[in-house]
Amino acid sequence: MTTARDIMHRGAQWIPTHETLDRAAQLMRELGVGALPISDHNERLCGILTDRDIVVGCVAMGRDPSKVTAGELAQGTPRWIDADADVGDVLREMQDHQIRRLPVIDNKRLVGMISEADLAQHLTEEQIGSWAEHVYARSAPSAH
Repeated sequence: MTTARDIMHRGAQWIPTHETLDRAAQLMRELGVGALPISDHNERLCGILTDRDIVVGCVAMGRDPSKVTAGELAQGTPRWIDADADVGDVLREMQDHQIRRLPVIDNKRLVGMISEADLAQHLTEEQIGSWAEHVYARSAPSAH
C-alpha cells in the first residue's frame, strides 16, 4: 500500500498565524515552495497560505505585507491527511475539496506536504488524469 508518507515531500514548515506576509514570502523563497501551512500557538493547522493569497489578498488590495499577518488570510476549514493514509484517501481528500496542496500530519505534527508535483512523480497517468479532472472541473474557491 502506498501511503501519504510515501509520496509527500518532507521539510514542510509552519508559518505562525502572527507572522507577517513579507516574512511568509521570504520563507517561501528560502524553501522554494508556493504555500505554507498556517499554525496557531499550539501548532494546530489553521489554513494554508499561498503565494497567490499574498498577491491577491494583500498586495493587490493595496495593503502592506509587513503589516498583514498569515492568520488574517487564513480562511475556511483546513484540510490535512494522516501520514499513514492510503494514496486513494489522499486523492479523494484533494478531489472532494478541490485542493492542490495537502499537509501531512503524524501524531499531531506536520511531517510533510503533498502537492501536484508530488502526485506527478508518484502516480500513474490515469490516477493523475482523474485527479486533475476532479480538482479542475469547476472553479476552486482558492489556489490551495
